[in-house]
Amino acid sequence: MRFARSKRVLRLKTIDSCFEELKDSRLVEETFTVDEVKEMLDELQAVVRGEVEMELINTAHTNVLLLRQLFSQAEKFYLRLQSDISELENRELLEQVAEFEKTDFKTTDKINKETSKPKLAPLNESGVSELLNKEIVRLQQENDKLRARLRTLESQAMSALDEKSRAERALKDLQRVQGEQQVAAQSKEINSLEDTVAALREDYERSLSANVATQKDLQDNLISSKHELLRVQEQLALAEKELDKKFQQTAAYRNMKEILTKKNEQIKEIRKRLQR
Repeated sequence: MRFARSKRVLRLKTIDSCFEELKDSRLVEETFTVDEVKEMLDELQAVVRGEVEMELINTAHTNVLLLRQLFSQAEKFYLRLQSDISELENRELLEQVAEFEKTDFKTTDKINKETSKPKLAPLNESGVSELLNKEIVRLQQENDKLRARLRTLESQAMSALDEKSRAERALKDLQRVQGEQQVAAQSKEINSLEDTVAALREDYERSLSANVATQKDLQDNLISSKHELLRVQEQLALAEKELDKKFQQTAAYRNMKEILTKKNEQIKEIRKRLQR
């Protein structure tokens, strides 16, 4: 307001000097014609118009420069400013400004009073530091959230890996139990066949010692028994293959296989999310 007031007073003095110059340079005679009066008024109008127009343009440009400084500082501090153009024509506010100017600039001791009034703190680097600290705190909070989410994903991945390991162990245990049962059944059948062969061999030996005439029959029985043993062993091998095939077709085996497939897909998805 002091700057605008000083510029206004200077421009008014310039306009007054225009009138004084007209009085001193043109008003030297006692009487003037109408044309002379019109000419003097036109010249005075042109001079005053130029001075007023120059002052208005200078005032507008000065306001633009002032607003540019304020906007630059606001942009530096990441502030969002809003203006209401309608308030510039608020008569009540304009009257308050005029009253403020009258009361604050007409007193002679105003300069001394200005030092006792509170003033706005100047913009300095502390404001920048405060904004930077707030931004650092915000980024740290975001980092903490991301770390917590990463720990959650890692725990989910570890849980999925544990479930996969348990499923694999369960599948191996099931296969081992099935294999042990099959081996036990085969061993029992082989032992039974061996006992049968041994019994036949004993019968053959006893029959051979008792009756030489029946030796050929006993040999035939022994050969047929051996053939039967080979046939039974072949059937056992086929049965073992059939049992293995049936085990692979059981619901437990399919469920275990589906569980392992799903767990593998979940682990792949979690790894992709961790990579992102």
